[in-house]
Amino acid sequence: MTHLSVMAQDVVAALDPQAGEIFVDGTFGRGGYTEALLVKAPCTVWAIDRDPEAIQAARVMAGAYEGRLHVIEGCFGQMDRLLNERGVSAVDGVALDIGVSSPQFDNPQRGFSFRFDGPLDMRMGSEGPTAADLVNELAEEDLANLIYRYGEERHSRRIAKAIVAARPITRTLELAEAVRSVMRKSHDGIDPATRTFQALRIAVNDELEELESGLVAAENLLKPGGRLAVVAFHSLEDRIVKEFLNIRAMKNQGGSRHLPQAQTVRKPSFGQIERRFPSDGEVAANPRARSARLRSAVRSHAPAWGKEGS
Repeated sequence: MTHLSVMAQDVVAALDPQAGEIFVDGTFGRGGYTEALLVKAPCTVWAIDRDPEAIQAARVMAGAYEGRLHVIEGCFGQMDRLLNERGVSAVDGVALDIGVSSPQFDNPQRGFSFRFDGPLDMRMGSEGPTAADLVNELAEEDLANLIYRYGEERHSRRIAKAIVAARPITRTLELAEAVRSVMRKSHDGIDPATRTFQALRIAVNDELEELESGLVAAENLLKPGGRLAVVAFHSLEDRIVKEFLNIRAMKNQGGSRHLPQAQTVRKPSFGQIERRFPSDGEVAANPRARSARLRSAVRSHAPAWGKEGS
């Protein structure tokens, strides 16, 4: 197997592929989930990614699976539209791995990591503003708010002030040093720049909004009995998945501001919600798995709630 994504075997267990079924891997990366599904059963996978390098890898992999792997360059938040345009209106399972893939993170030219010096880019695709654009063009208050919201960084104002003073910043190590100049090293060994880099990456790629759209799109696509499996690595992302599934399963209804007023009209669109964690063995072999959380659910026969139910 070319690349084993975090919790790949748990994702396959949750999706339970059978012969002839159709799946969507909304975040192909280097194909860990896709290949695990294709190996497990003679099924079909539609692989989606916005990263041109991932698309190239997917097309190479497709050659080994005799028409069972189809590749789409695009955003998983639009998976229902992308598949409908290709004549697919319903699928048996959807897999999502939220965040940066290992090849993206390990390539200095992509600018995701302060472990290397590289251009401050952070785009998963090839369009839109870079992290350098945000760092150099946002007002100090807006930059502080971004770092606080997406990085959950308590010292965001201090960091934003240091970044503005250090402008222009075009390299990953320049940004990391600006943050470190006003932050003490953490007792747990986490680099002081970690939360700031996370915040910028999420903002550059519109990741939280993309996740919300992707969950709704998966709800639209999944057949009754279809399975959804989402692996998240940060609390912001995991919280969105948890809340979405709890709302759709009509759990904890009392006083929820997210549920529509006419609650009795709705029927649960998901059930059988489960949460899984990586095994100790996987964490030992791949420390990046430590923060991973897998949430899975099964689509009911009820109509999709759509965006208005979010």
